Amino acid sequence: MQRMTADYSDLLRLILNLIRFGTIADINHDTHRVRVKVGENVTTWRPWITLRAGDAQTWFPPSMGEQVIVLSPEGDFANAAILPAIYSDKFKSPSTNPAHHTTRYVDGTVVQYDSAARTLTATLQDGTSVTLAPGKVTSNAEDTECTGNLLVQKNLVVNQNLTVNGLSALNSGMNVQAGKTGGPAAVVQGIIQATMDVVAAGISLVKHPHGGVKQGDDDTGGPK
Repeated sequence: MQRMTADYSDLLRLILNLIRFGTIADINHDTHRVRVKVGENVTTWRPWITLRAGDAQTWFPPSMGEQVIVLSPEGDFANAAILPAIYSDKFKSPSTNPAHHTTRYVDGTVVQYDSAARTLTATLQDGTSVTLAPGKVTSNAEDTECTGNLLVQKNLVVNQNLTVNGLSALNSGMNVQAGKTGGPAAVVQGIIQATMDVVAAGISLVKHPHGGVKQGDDDTGGPK
């Protein structure tokens, strides 16, 4: 009878240990192993389950204190694999909106896709953000740097300053307006070359006539 009771207790323990909840107690990133506290016990070093580990690989390790599920074949913790993760009071969800796919990182940075608004937004901890929406990209960064070529097929809107250190090729014309504070619409420090003509206030630089033309050393009149 005692033997049967002992066998039943062992069997019950193994069944209960098949799936257990625990929290990460220690992490070894180099070996991809963690130790998990389950009740009053701590497991040996066990691997955590990742999204992909074949031709494609993902790396998103669990963190200390994160609540996980311990999956133990045959109820043996020595064979367990660790499945992250479960929200807890310490680590709450970054959103409760069913249209959001959101990741919040330890420094406060948030990457979020909103399927209802069809927008993808990355926001750094200082508030700098980039948002992709259908047909539009919005950045509120103080400085945006493009280290390669920038090809604009339609419109480019810059609400602050635009600095171009290379050659600018404007293939469909240019419309320059003075700022709200007044002053010249454009200031060029150097030479302007025009292959055809320059027109100012309706007067052609190439074709405008002059009045008061005389022979000798007299100057002509101004352009008309």
